[in-house]
Amino acid sequence: MKIKSPLLIFTAILVLSCNAKEQKEELIVSEETKVETVAKHIKPFNKNLPTIGLLIYDGVLITEVTATADVFSKPTKDKVQLFNVITVAEHKNPIVAEEGLTLVADYTFEDCPALEALFIPSAYDMYSQVRNKKLIQFIQTKNKETKYTVSNCAGAKLVGVSGIAKGKKIVTYIGGGKQLQIDYPELLVQDDSLTTYVEDGKFSSSNGNLASYISALNLVEKMTSKKHRKFVESYLYLDRLQNWK
Repeated sequence: MKIKSPLLIFTAILVLSCNAKEQKEELIVSEETKVETVAKHIKPFNKNLPTIGLLIYDGVLITEVTATADVFSKPTKDKVQLFNVITVAEHKNPIVAEEGLTLVADYTFEDCPALEALFIPSAYDMYSQVRNKKLIQFIQTKNKETKYTVSNCAGAKLVGVSGIAKGKKIVTYIGGGKQLQIDYPELLVQDDSLTTYVEDGKFSSSNGNLASYISALNLVEKMTSKKHRKFVESYLYLDRLQNWK
């Protein structure tokens, strides 16, 4: 048997050691980059800022969550954070939206901080939600502290069943108003074929889906200024959508 040169063996060991070191360094850099990337997008919770709560649950229509987050998470023109925007659910288990996206809530009903505004979205099938006592109780409790309570689409059913807006104007999804009025006669249900958005005191509502941007933009203007609303609209390229056709 021919014995390999000690020099060749040494060289091979050196190459393997260098490769292992490089791989380790690449792994470390990769992990550091991942941490930096995640940290870059985390919006710090500032207890001195008003908090916007986005209610979520299985089957929620994702646009009615993201529209509000889209609007209220935008900073000022000078990059100043104006709001805490959080998601709230009954639990911390993964929640699957109607569109199949998976969400994990920032807070639960038990540890949710004080809210300035609560946004109540919808699902295509609200059977479980309007029968969920914990969910209804959470809405009732939070409404006592909120300055604004907003529903989008069939989220109006949760407003109705919770009894928080008796005698108040409300609108729901197109075609859903008649049944909403039958189920909750104490609400002043508006004609959804003509009304996209309505406001009555602390309560406001919209047809939902992309109309959720209207309820969010109207409220962000009320809580800040028309100037900031215009800035957010430009940030979102809303003019391109308005001129789409």
